[in-house]
Amino acid sequence: MLAYIVKRLLLIVPTLVGIMIINFAVIQFAPGGPVEKVLAEMQGNATNATAAFAGQAGDLADSGQQSGSTSKYRGAQGLDPAIIEEIEKQFGFDKPVHVRFFNMLWDYARFDFGSSYFRDETVFNLILDKMPVSISLGLWTTLFVYLISIPLGIKKAVKDGSSFDVWSSSAIVIGYAIPGFLFAILLIIIFAGGRYFDFFPLRGLTSPNWDQLDWPARIADYFWHITLPVTAMVISGFASLTMLTKNSFLDQIGMQYVQTARAKGLNERQVLYSHVFRNAMLIVIAGFPSAFVSILFTGSILIEVIFSLDGLGLLGWEATINRDYPVVFATLYFFTLLGLILQLVGDVMYHLIDPRIDFDSRNF
Repeated sequence: MLAYIVKRLLLIVPTLVGIMIINFAVIQFAPGGPVEKVLAEMQGNATNATAAFAGQAGDLADSGQQSGSTSKYRGAQGLDPAIIEEIEKQFGFDKPVHVRFFNMLWDYARFDFGSSYFRDETVFNLILDKMPVSISLGLWTTLFVYLISIPLGIKKAVKDGSSFDVWSSSAIVIGYAIPGFLFAILLIIIFAGGRYFDFFPLRGLTSPNWDQLDWPARIADYFWHITLPVTAMVISGFASLTMLTKNSFLDQIGMQYVQTARAKGLNERQVLYSHVFRNAMLIVIAGFPSAFVSILFTGSILIEVIFSLDGLGLLGWEATINRDYPVVFATLYFFTLLGLILQLVGDVMYHLIDPRIDFDSRNF
């Protein structure tokens, strides 16, 4: 198993580089960019996020001569090319594309993500500051999804074809079909002052006076804020795991060793939890890392935006809107690296739960 882990760790490097190449190429071809954003600010069409850069460029514009030459940037008509060159230099766009890419890879290998274009802070500090929110959402959601899905899936397998199985399957189909952000909007309308009740806060993970509260009050305040976001993510996330658990148990219940256990006189509870449970739960428990990654990547981003939770999802969203490339690339790099590592953790868990699974024998 050690050789397999070493191989997977070595494969992370080219995989990560390949994914970063794709991300970098997509960003280069995407319309707009930080230079265009500053130019738009100079024209009065952008937000105040780029005021500092626009002010520096405006000083250059006041001191330079305007020209009628064309430019590759939208909104740059009539500006002195020296001004455009200065703005490009501020963002590092004065270097060729391949030079910027290899510089980024070298910096990222040392976990040096640079500084945000439009925030007076390093990207590494921004990620560290936002990470607890996203990790908190992902862990609580994954925990509750497992606590709900495993017992429900087992009961559906035991009562396969019964009325309970039918109506619970209807609820699962609804949860699977409706995206989590729609459940989030519905919860806001009903419970967060949207129209009916005002039981829960609409934004943030803690109250403004959280630092002034004692620890029991802090814990209560934290769960008060996180209830609706986690509920929305759990409702949309439990369906797949429930069906996986049910199908896994149904597959094991039909095995020959189960018939043998029953022939020995064991009751159904002993057969289910002493023999079936371990084999059926192998794929479910070992899939915890990948489930956490899936919830963190696909579910928390929109939930953080809707509930104004200051996590990595909201950070990445705002960076994309503002064309803050260092933050965009750093969040993509972090999510990709975390996903690759947790996939390896999932394989290791398979082996720990069932030592008969030997990845080395597959010559991977």
